[in-house]
Amino acid sequence: MKTAPPPTADVRERAVHRSRILNRLTIGWNFAEGVVAVIAGAVAGSVSLVGFGLDSGIEVSAALILGWRLRKEREAGCMSDFDHRATRLIAASFAVLAAYVGVESVRDLVGDSAPEVSMVGIVMAALSLALMPILVRAKRRLAPVLGSRAVDSEANQTRLCALMSGVLLTGLGLNAAFGWWWADPCAGLGIAALAAVEAVRTWRAEALADTCCA
Repeated sequence: MKTAPPPTADVRERAVHRSRILNRLTIGWNFAEGVVAVIAGAVAGSVSLVGFGLDSGIEVSAALILGWRLRKEREAGCMSDFDHRATRLIAASFAVLAAYVGVESVRDLVGDSAPEVSMVGIVMAALSLALMPILVRAKRRLAPVLGSRAVDSEANQTRLCALMSGVLLTGLGLNAAFGWWWADPCAGLGIAALAAVEAVRTWRAEALADTCCA
């Protein structure tokens, strides 16, 4: 089976430029989303909403890490070491989120802590659920061109954000529609589980061989 030829310098430069644009969009959206989610979650007493906001903060961190990785494109030599370090940092951010949200969700379930209805959270989760898959597809088209596992891992974090949006929307919606308060911490546990799985998957990821310039 023939392998695809490596991208030309012009193609690669355009891919780096597009990746930087997507990176900035990710940072801007998730910063705003995180602030709104944490404030709304604190007001409503919603662990899933606060956890979602913290994930947005981690998403910003991952995007900043990726931005650092992309700046290394200007330097000559092998990119695999930079990719490896960036990927490990992204994996660590997943693990921190999983631990925090998991513990807080269990505490709320055991303590019968009922959150208030948050319409702000519902609208924000719905918007995120619509936007995130578009960003994921755009990022994943660029990863093979750049030969970057870090780009692919950051796209996975955006995909996780989309999944979390769906879980969050379900939990908030059930609480709003039926008063099922336990749906919120259960959604938090779902968010923690998704983050834990992604932490392990990202940590075990191997750097792509073609991140090195021949």
